[in-house]
Amino acid sequence: MLKILYLEDEASLAKIVKESLASRTFEVLHLESGRNAVNVFNEFQPDVCVFDVMLPDKDGFEVAKEIRAKNATTPIIFLTAKNQTTDLLMGFDAGGNDYIKKPFSLEELIVRINNLHALTQNKSGNSNNSEGIKIGKYVFSTAKQELRFENEIRKISFRECQLLDLLTQSKGEIVSRKLILDTVWGDDHFFNSRNLDVYITKLRAYFKSDPNIEIITLKAVGYRLIT
Repeated sequence: MLKILYLEDEASLAKIVKESLASRTFEVLHLESGRNAVNVFNEFQPDVCVFDVMLPDKDGFEVAKEIRAKNATTPIIFLTAKNQTTDLLMGFDAGGNDYIKKPFSLEELIVRINNLHALTQNKSGNSNNSEGIKIGKYVFSTAKQELRFENEIRKISFRECQLLDLLTQSKGEIVSRKLILDTVWGDDHFFNSRNLDVYITKLRAYFKSDPNIEIITLKAVGYRLIT
């Protein structure tokens, strides 16, 4: 039984989501604000977090940042009515792994919860590349979720790690958008496709210290990592 920490201040929506998840054998702990969410997270130890962004006392982004300061692996899904690129970036910078726009279907939420949990389990069971692999002048470690450039270490999000791992495994070859979306996001619908574009932009920025590294876009086809 998966344990879900659910933050939502809209009572009617929270009731529907909680009851629907419980009927699918999820154990759901619901909070109406972000005030005590970090303490509850530490005690409850959820498998997946589902956070509304706009919350009283402390918003979902703030809660996620505090959790990520101590826990780098528990998946976090943000729920929000916003869909601007700046909002997406804020969510990913806060440590989010996924982003669902309201209104959403409960089936979609359940699929994404299960997918993120499965990805987390697969990653935790993979001991390969613990020391990291070289990408140009960088060293990428999936086990530590980090990029190293000389003495600089950058922690990257779980989903950034999954995406970069796919590109690295096929370095020099085309990795299709559909493969990336199906593997990292669980499906290739439009909103996830937008998320992928945001992630690619962020990865390019991370590699700016080595001009020989390129993530080439093949429009409507996919991406190629070259060094």
